[in-house]
Amino acid sequence: MSCFKVVMLASGSKGNSALISTGKQNFLVDMGISCKMLTARLGEVGLSVGDLDGIFITHEHTDHVKGLATFTKKYSVPIYSSERTWRAILNKDGNIVRSNCRIINGCLQCGEVEVNSFEIPHDAMDPHGYVFKCSGSKCAYITDTGFVTPTVRQAAEEADVLVLEANHDVEMLKNGSYPPVLKQRILSTRGHLSNESAGWLLANLTHVPKSVVLAHLSQENNLPSLAFDTVCNILDGAKLLSDTRVVVAAQDRIVKNYEE
Repeated sequence: MSCFKVVMLASGSKGNSALISTGKQNFLVDMGISCKMLTARLGEVGLSVGDLDGIFITHEHTDHVKGLATFTKKYSVPIYSSERTWRAILNKDGNIVRSNCRIINGCLQCGEVEVNSFEIPHDAMDPHGYVFKCSGSKCAYITDTGFVTPTVRQAAEEADVLVLEANHDVEMLKNGSYPPVLKQRILSTRGHLSNESAGWLLANLTHVPKSVVLAHLSQENNLPSLAFDTVCNILDGAKLLSDTRVVVAAQDRIVKNYEE
């Protein structure tokens, strides 16, 4: 059993924030929702901001940092990201209290949890995913990823829990209402992972994670049922579906990777 539990506080095109907990320590990945919504959704799982040990930011896009300025004015929780990402964030928003900003450069020890950042291919200044390790367990967070690089694959290998982008269905995107330039951006190697790409990443791992959360679904170019069915059909075809539990994150409500 993994020591990590994941609560997706919000996930999608309008805002992203995930709670990753060991039972003793609690971390957020991204704060793309308002501070008010964040505190409310933490409250739904019996936590408050005072229970957070750190926040890790993947990149500077608004759907990942929307609540930062207000949060830093109210709270003193350390917030980590790469130096170049902080530069991009602070250039966009001068209201962020800089005393909360911390640099993560590869590996960071936070109490009993080791946090490793790794590069992901996305159209941001210096985007990163995160791997959390504790007591022999591993939780990886991989979203906003244009394609599966060797680094991304390595981050997913041996994970007990994996938060993985399943942003779009390729045919829905191609036939949808987005302008051509936006379609091209999403489909590019610096865009987002499709349902199919997420499924094949899982199927080609040496060990499929016991728990998978499909995240960052597009409201325009995907459906929760389609993301779930596509990924599960790929795993089932590879005779791997019985080895893992798949859940789909949502924009407007919390989703847990565990049953209470």
